[in-house]
Amino acid sequence: MEVVVREYNPDQWLLFIDSSKVSLKVVYSTTGRFPSVPSAHAANIKESYESMKLLLRKIKYDEFKWNLCGDLMVLALLLGMQLGNTKYCCFLCERDRWDKNNHYVNKLWHKRTSLTPGEKNVVTLPLVFPEKNYLPTLHIKLDVMINFVKGTDKTGRGFQYVRNKFPNMSDAKIKEAIFIGLQIRELMQDKQFDEDLHEAERNAWLSFKRIFKDI
Repeated sequence: MEVVVREYNPDQWLLFIDSSKVSLKVVYSTTGRFPSVPSAHAANIKESYESMKLLLRKIKYDEFKWNLCGDLMVLALLLGMQLGNTKYCCFLCERDRWDKNNHYVNKLWHKRTSLTPGEKNVVTLPLVFPEKNYLPTLHIKLDVMINFVKGTDKTGRGFQYVRNKFPNMSDAKIKEAIFIGLQIRELMQDKQFDEDLHEAERNAWLSFKRIFKDI
């Protein structure tokens, strides 16, 4: 396996790491006017703790101490946490994933103060600094959109409006809410979509829009 790396000023960029079952990729991203820049790519390699360790060594993480961004699986691997349906799956707090009775009741969970191997679903030493990790806002929006569309009335005007608004999307993709960021942005700006939703759906959608506006 060969990993090709480009180096850039770490003070100006956020390092985004993404993975799949067969490859890892790293890009330098910024919230400013600059486009994302590919930095490293590793093909034919599985997502694992050892793979992340190799990748960080290639991009000289110990030297530059980049700010990192990635989905929950990537961050879990980087922080040495156990994958799967674990009790403590969050690196920020001690939210009990199995305590379903309190998921929508308890709004305050104890902050996770350490990542100690052998405790609270941590299996090995973290590879990165927890305070330098950020969640990707686009991933959050996509997940919220998936849950919202799947929860709408499939015979209602709101769902039918989405189907007519994106005629090039297959029914399977619409039912599974496989949208991209641009399509979500279009729906958020479409007042007709707000009007076609049922009252409960509309209240939820307006709440989502207020959250999206802040992130």
